[in-house]
Amino acid sequence: MNPLLDGRPGLARVLAALDGEGEEARIVGGAVRDWLIGRGVRFDIDIATTATPEEVTRRALAAGLKAVPTGVEHGTVTVIAEGEPYEVTTLREDVETDGRRARVVFGRNWAHDAQRRDFTMNALYLTRAGELIDLVGGEADARAGRVRFIGDADVRIREDYLRILRLFRFHAAYGKGALDEDALAAAVRNREGLDRLSRERVRAEMMKLLVAPRAAETLAQMEAAGLLEPVLGRAGDARTFVRLSEVEASLAMVPDAVRRLGALAVRSEEDAEALREGLRLSNAEATRLAALAGPAPTPGMCEKGQKAFLYRMGREAFQDRALIAFAHSGASLEDEGWRALASLAAGWPIPVFPLKAADFIARGIQPGPALGAALKRAEEAWIEAGFPMGAGDLERIAGEAVL
Repeated sequence: MNPLLDGRPGLARVLAALDGEGEEARIVGGAVRDWLIGRGVRFDIDIATTATPEEVTRRALAAGLKAVPTGVEHGTVTVIAEGEPYEVTTLREDVETDGRRARVVFGRNWAHDAQRRDFTMNALYLTRAGELIDLVGGEADARAGRVRFIGDADVRIREDYLRILRLFRFHAAYGKGALDEDALAAAVRNREGLDRLSRERVRAEMMKLLVAPRAAETLAQMEAAGLLEPVLGRAGDARTFVRLSEVEASLAMVPDAVRRLGALAVRSEEDAEALREGLRLSNAEATRLAALAGPAPTPGMCEKGQKAFLYRMGREAFQDRALIAFAHSGASLEDEGWRALASLAAGWPIPVFPLKAADFIARGIQPGPALGAALKRAEEAWIEAGFPMGAGDLERIAGEAVL
């Protein structure tokens, strides 16, 4: 019995439609790897098949399933069953590669299909009946936490230079012990190929790497190998990244990719802008990184000052700066002042300024610049007073702002 079919009636329907009558279909890649090492299947389940895309489509429709031609030129059809999508890809062999993309032909040879994949742990197959098929030694490597290229590492990398980043990302996510020496040496030899990659692909790999379980030590290894600066477009600060990861762990916080990227590579607004372009970050991500360049809150501030800082910055920006400042401080992870500061953003309900434009219009201020200035003076006075909500305090603050 195939263990991945349990609780997945859609997957059972897809395999039933594609496996048999002269064709074979197997589950492949990440789902098999994660099941094998007991992590549970967290990703989409991919299927490899000897059937052509046209035959996959014909069989899917005949079985009452929906077939979407999401990448027919590369042999991929997405079959939807029970509301779940399954990428079905015909066995392939690379005819020509340029380091970014490959021209492929369809085939029927499972060994050839396995040989064209990147790492041994990603070339595992699981048949419909539940038999594990390992053609490249991937089972032993997966169990040992050894991220190893299939065949010649230089050849695999030159087929797609993104595999340099995937090496580090998979090591951070699945590796145990040291990086594979042959793989690391090949990555260093082929580092110039990183410049040929699209920034969008680089971003996708880096954001996954930043939050992987062994990201801290892996990024330190990238830095030592001279591979971090070509990716970021500037020197990285792996030491601060390592320390931030320790701070997050001590506070039982979920790792955050943007915050971690800031600890790694942002020391000024110019750094944030360069990363926006270099990694094709969203406007929200770039704005968040730029906010890290300003002054940070510290435990030395009085409670009122800390809350004023939080009110002005907003919850997310305050927490980002506080955590990175904690990492820079060199203080013990058990330091009560820093821990309290880092937790303030989550624990304090940020108040809403209670005075409105109508409160000042009623006092004779006409709409326009004067009204805006009065509101601004009142808000600053309200912050300075410690965010009072009593009617008497608000009356006084509004009156003084008008005067």
